[in-house]
Amino acid sequence: MRPRLKKLIGFAAFLPLLMIYFFAAAALGELVPNHQLLKAGYFLIAGIAWAFPARYAMVWMESDPAKKAGSDG
Repeated sequence: MRPRLKKLIGFAAFLPLLMIYFFAAAALGELVPNHQLLKAGYFLIAGIAWAFPARYAMVWMESDPAKKAGSDG
């Protein structure tokens, strides 16, 4: 797949999925017991956790199979 197409697909999927994640994290945050430290811990973890799948998506979007195929020997 061409890198430009991968970036287009990745960007088109990333924003809606990120919004869904944030809304789901906020909704689940309402289920956390009403203790400030628990809520702060939950939202700290939820606020950082989205970056791990996003990193893999960015690596996928930036990968170029043509460069890998040419570097075999």
